[in-house]
Amino acid sequence: MNEQAGKWTFLTNHARVLLAIARDPASRLRDIAAACHITERTAQSIVTDLEQAGYLSRERDGRRTRYILCLDGTLRHPAEAHVPVRRLLELSNEP
Repeated sequence: MNEQAGKWTFLTNHARVLLAIARDPASRLRDIAAACHITERTAQSIVTDLEQAGYLSRERDGRRTRYILCLDGTLRHPAEAHVPVRRLLELSNEP
């Protein structure tokens, strides 16, 4: 592996969190963080970012939180502003 390979990744932590939630909308924050190899605090911050941007909403289910993805929202970068979130999830073989 060359030296440059470890300095960047294809997916951001925000994308990883979104994908983890797509896999299991009833995931606990702890499980999302573990799946994404980030801290719970970082996962919480990212979930808040995604909620504020309209990519997901939260719903209480007893003592748990269930996440609802907004799949028709588009990606944020101008180059992909026409691409719905649904397409990103399809590319990763998620629902």
